[in-house]
Amino acid sequence: MTESLNGAASGQPATPEPPLAITTSRQFVSWLAEAGASLAFTTYQSGKVFLVGTQAGGSKLSVFERSIERPMGLAFDGRRLVLASMIQITTFVDAANGVLTSDGTDAVFVPQVAHYTGDVDAHDVAIDATGRIVFANTLFSCLATVSETHSFRPVWRPPFVSRLAPEDRCHLNGFAMDGQGRPAYATAVAETDLADAWREHRTGGGVVVDVAENRIVCRGLSMPHSPRLHEGVLYVLNSGTGEFGRVDLATARFAPIAFCPGYLRGLSFLGRFAIVGLSEPRGNRTFAGLPLQARLEAERAVPRCALYLIDTQTGDVVHWLRLEGVVSELYDVVALPGIRRPAMIGFKSDEIRRTISVEVT
Repeated sequence: MTESLNGAASGQPATPEPPLAITTSRQFVSWLAEAGASLAFTTYQSGKVFLVGTQAGGSKLSVFERSIERPMGLAFDGRRLVLASMIQITTFVDAANGVLTSDGTDAVFVPQVAHYTGDVDAHDVAIDATGRIVFANTLFSCLATVSETHSFRPVWRPPFVSRLAPEDRCHLNGFAMDGQGRPAYATAVAETDLADAWREHRTGGGVVVDVAENRIVCRGLSMPHSPRLHEGVLYVLNSGTGEFGRVDLATARFAPIAFCPGYLRGLSFLGRFAIVGLSEPRGNRTFAGLPLQARLEAERAVPRCALYLIDTQTGDVVHWLRLEGVVSELYDVVALPGIRRPAMIGFKSDEIRRTISVEVT
């Protein structure tokens, strides 16, 4: 038995073909209500940002969507929701700030600041201790921050990348922030220093790099993504094998916690539970020949586009949300603790013309 929602999400006109179906495990909605939280996730493949929460009473799913051009990484600091997209990084601010609207929404994310980066293929994004936006600049193989006068300002590049160049040399895609709000670890698909050279090393060339010490702390991964530090543990998605796990820094090894039937990207946490994004592998050379395919065949499993909720202590998949139809790939997911039913104002809607706030000094 599952909870389900078919068709377009609230806040958007219906999508005629193909339809979108969202189904959940039986207890997913009640778990989300009990957690007093909601989730935001992106799908650049379909150009959508989804906000998933619970309706009044906590017994029904609330789903809100907005169309954004190639949405990628997400970050949330309790009031601001930062989103990387095709040519810009946008900061949305919660205008409701906990006050319920007439339809029961308790957070309304309004676009407030946009930094135009150009198409640098921005992936993960974060907010550092000073409030500054940091992002994985995949095209230039570096971590960067936004600039008031330029497309970006580089802040770090891996030791094996010799110079900044718009060549996607190693496919640096993700990074983890430490407890002091500083970039701590980054993932790259390969230790390569030539244009697009990472593609020949997808099955076992992936690395995790210590940003502060400028050294590799784990090798042998397959297209790793979404490194995250949570309660002192470094977690990472070994995307090419479909494994969620942790990096043992003492032994420099990846320790799998759970196998998920999909290409993994997007990782967030609520307590001891990890929220992991799964995608259906594309039929192109980026995804072809990965260990994930053999594992799916061995498990007699069909790849899924979904969010899996994994108990980090047991490795059990305790709840899930699955998407079928127009959405087949996800990129990032972030938990929104303290928010039960979020919404987002679009750039071209009438709502943005009427939403005005005053900063009182």
